[in-house]
Amino acid sequence: MATFHLSRRSVLAGTAAVAAVVSLPVVRGRADAVTPPAGEKNGYRWRNAVMGGTGFVTGVLFHPAVRGLAYARTDIGGAYRWDDRTDRWVPLTDHIGWDDWNLLGVEAMAVDPAHPNRLYLALGTYAQSWAGNGAVLRSEDRGATWTRTDLTVKLGANEDGRGCGERLLVDPRDSDTLWLGTRHDGLLKSADRGATWKAVSFPATPSATGQGVTLLVAAGRTLYVGWGDSDGTAGKPNLYRTSDGTTWEAVPKQPAGTAAKVPIRAAYDRHTRELYVTYANAPGPNGQSDGSVHKLRTTDGKWTEVTPVKPGGATEDGGTDSFGYGGVAVDARRPGTVVVSTNNRWALIDTLFRTTDGGRTWKSLKDKAVLDVSETPYLKWGADKPKFGWWIQAVGVDPFDSGHVVYGTGATLYGTRDLKHWAPQIRGLEEASIRQLISPPAGEAHLISGSGDIGVMYHERLTASPSRGMASNPVFGTATGLALAAAKPSYVVRAGWGDNGNGAYSNDGGKSWAPFKAQPAMAKSAPGPIAANADGSVLLWSFGSANAGYRSADNGATWSEVASFPKGAVPVADPADATCFYAFDTTTGTLHASTDSGKTFTARATGLNSGDTEFQLTAAPGRSGDLWLSLKWNGLYRSTDGGATFTKVSSCWASYTVGFGKAAGGASYPALYMVGSTESITAVYRSVDEAKTWTRINDDQHQWGWIGAAITGDPRIHGRVYIATNGRGVQYGEPA
Repeated sequence: MATFHLSRRSVLAGTAAVAAVVSLPVVRGRADAVTPPAGEKNGYRWRNAVMGGTGFVTGVLFHPAVRGLAYARTDIGGAYRWDDRTDRWVPLTDHIGWDDWNLLGVEAMAVDPAHPNRLYLALGTYAQSWAGNGAVLRSEDRGATWTRTDLTVKLGANEDGRGCGERLLVDPRDSDTLWLGTRHDGLLKSADRGATWKAVSFPATPSATGQGVTLLVAAGRTLYVGWGDSDGTAGKPNLYRTSDGTTWEAVPKQPAGTAAKVPIRAAYDRHTRELYVTYANAPGPNGQSDGSVHKLRTTDGKWTEVTPVKPGGATEDGGTDSFGYGGVAVDARRPGTVVVSTNNRWALIDTLFRTTDGGRTWKSLKDKAVLDVSETPYLKWGADKPKFGWWIQAVGVDPFDSGHVVYGTGATLYGTRDLKHWAPQIRGLEEASIRQLISPPAGEAHLISGSGDIGVMYHERLTASPSRGMASNPVFGTATGLALAAAKPSYVVRAGWGDNGNGAYSNDGGKSWAPFKAQPAMAKSAPGPIAANADGSVLLWSFGSANAGYRSADNGATWSEVASFPKGAVPVADPADATCFYAFDTTTGTLHASTDSGKTFTARATGLNSGDTEFQLTAAPGRSGDLWLSLKWNGLYRSTDGGATFTKVSSCWASYTVGFGKAAGGASYPALYMVGSTESITAVYRSVDEAKTWTRINDDQHQWGWIGAAITGDPRIHGRVYIATNGRGVQYGEPA
């Protein structure tokens, strides 16, 4: 389950390598602080609807000199600081706005052991040509405020290798000097605490598709760099070092066999002066099938293999126990005590190994582990009990408490205080990529959400992870569709990538589910959005641009093709007329409608932004034929005649998603909520007068990157709004 984030852009071919790493220009820092003064703006208070993690925690970093201070990074959901007083994580990058969405992925982070309030983040989600360049944020107050430097290179926090060891490091000899390893542009150095950067001469040459620098670590006053582009070629080592900050050399006598592997992470035991390095035959988190652990005695250069269990052994079912090694952390209080993690070990399940004698003997911490996921029940993934974890590449040992060990997975961060009892240490950290939102007009739950990786959740409360966890029967990895019958809100349907069919229905408002008895053949490979008509008697299901839509009038027992349904369109049901459906054809910019319960569709309005594949068609609740069409930077359009004609709304110039909530006092029309633009900034707006005027309701401190997937108001509570983010879960706002 949850093996990768389908909702995020696919990782494409790597960018071209920089031919000469010494030729990059200096990047000047921006002097403006990007975080506004503390305090709530525009009369709204913003919080997460609690799920409990749900995304890949790629790094965790305890401050070596301050008890209770730690930081976590994620692949698309920003960075967090641990608040030891409240036992929760505090988000640090929610100020990142729409135009800077690519900076919500954190490639690396660094702290300064000599200056506890200093924090540095290297941001950049993708290194592809269509993504923006990376940036470095630097803070003097543990992330409360930031100053930003834009880079001329790209970083890849949501690409292969995102769980590798920190690529950002404060030089232990000089707090003003920072090092930043890149994937395709070599090694960068800053001599002014991250304000400006320039490339340095480095003996390894980056490739267009490789990993470049995979880790930076200090061993005393010597710096080590892991290199991921060696490809097993003789004479191309993958670990380098410098003792003077100027001259780099390959570490001598690197262990046989490691040249064909990628150094994933490294940790230094200052008591024994030994550097521990984990290796795998791929950067991960997927694709690893072999790996090892080695230590280097830095005093004399002696290497020793200390691999706990070698991959390749047989499993009970006759398969092969293949995996790599990922995380590594040393115990600052106990010499020779180290924890390492396996990664991509699906046959026998990933584990942590711990040694107290420098790697001569190891014990698996999984073997006697007691997992308590009562606070985040979805971690059972529809089974009787949770797994110890997967995608384990982030591991940390509290430097002030040897029993406090944490490790990240593809969905959470587990912690223990006694090396036996484990529970998610995840409060405040929310990383779901949200696809769909429903706020029912009646019933127990005010919110049902559909996400990438974790399917559908029924939120009885907004302040606790859903007690039922993910919707089961079937369990979805990624949800592709979610809808309720407007006149019968107890009936809800969902679609997605499931373990027991790709579609399901609920007769109790989403509390319990049953799979459709049948599904069209293309649902196996391309499940798409789904709609239920007003009374729940008819379903329409769409299956991508190559297929027509399908209709069922018997709750999914049988399906028939609707040849006139525009291929790839999103079906939308009229909320007041059970015979009406709508669909927008993006290839021609044509609105299609059905008046025979989805049996046939005919064209109505035409010429609406032909060729743009991103749009949203929404029907106003309780009204027949009242449609709103968001066409991104082409604006917002409204039809009151079932799509026969549309009129452009003049009060905004861009609209990405629109939703409805309870009307304001004295108003007869529902409140509208929009992610769009009325001025230069893309923001969250509310209108109580049918879009004649808008009021911005978020502020510069609460932007959450890209938020264009879905928005909805609460039909029972005026002013409450739910926003789908791509990495920060469901944000909900209420008038303060």
